[in-house]
Amino acid sequence: MNAKTLLPPGWPLAKGYAHGVMARGQMVFVAGQVGWDEKCEFPGDDIVSQAEQALKNVIAILAEAGAGPEHIVRMTWYLGSKEEYWEKQKELGAVFRRLIGHYNAAMTAVQVAGFVEHGARVEIEATAVIPD
Repeated sequence: MNAKTLLPPGWPLAKGYAHGVMARGQMVFVAGQVGWDEKCEFPGDDIVSQAEQALKNVIAILAEAGAGPEHIVRMTWYLGSKEEYWEKQKELGAVFRRLIGHYNAAMTAVQVAGFVEHGARVEIEATAVIPD
């Protein structure tokens, strides 16, 4: 990773994310990606399959900038259901580790009232920094 995680003295390590991240370089901003493919088709109607596709979409956009998952410093997950997120957290973690590989990004997850794209269960946006 090209960034330094921030942990104030006395704070516990964050579980599954970093409290803060400091990085220097060229910034890449990835807009919210729902879990559909390049044909705008969802692989399934569950959060796990859609999160996997959304993360693949993030990775594809980063690749266009010459970046990869290791450059992600911030990520936001918008959830249709926090209950579904908690129920599937183990499976989501496995997908995340397989595709992203690290938990060093500053991360936020919020439940939203709905999505613009009918059928979406999750939307993920990211910020990456390519080192100077």
